[in-house]
Amino acid sequence: MRSWKGLAALLLLLLPFAALSKEAAPAAEDPVLEARVLRISAELRCLVCQNQTIADSHADLAQDLRQQVREMIRQGKTDAQIVAFMTERYGDFVLYRPPMKSTTWLLWFGPALLLVGGLAVLILVLRRRSRLPPEAFEPDLDEAEAEPQVKA
Repeated sequence: MRSWKGLAALLLLLLPFAALSKEAAPAAEDPVLEARVLRISAELRCLVCQNQTIADSHADLAQDLRQQVREMIRQGKTDAQIVAFMTERYGDFVLYRPPMKSTTWLLWFGPALLLVGGLAVLILVLRRRSRLPPEAFEPDLDEAEAEPQVKA
């Protein structure tokens, strides 16, 4: 009798999770169309996740964008037209690999500039430190001096 109550309680606890489940995506009607949708979707960034393509994302917006790509393919648009439409609508940010132009130079060369700047600062600090006399540094303590003496 007790096990039935425990099972019923467990099922009641799991009931809210059933509401979160989604219907399975239908099998691809046209495998060629779906392959093209995936190829185009792999070039577009999810605007919600930002670190995933819309092909990889499970966000509702990414699903809507994939559906929009699918519809545009059915309308006979080329891959370039679809990408151009998405770029016009959402800007270069939607492209997973943005083009190199004056507005994206910092995006492309920023990490290298930060690395060079960091190395320059490191070299300057090390050169200044090497010119300081030994008295400018704290002396190293011997192990005996470093350990506090405890009286028993």
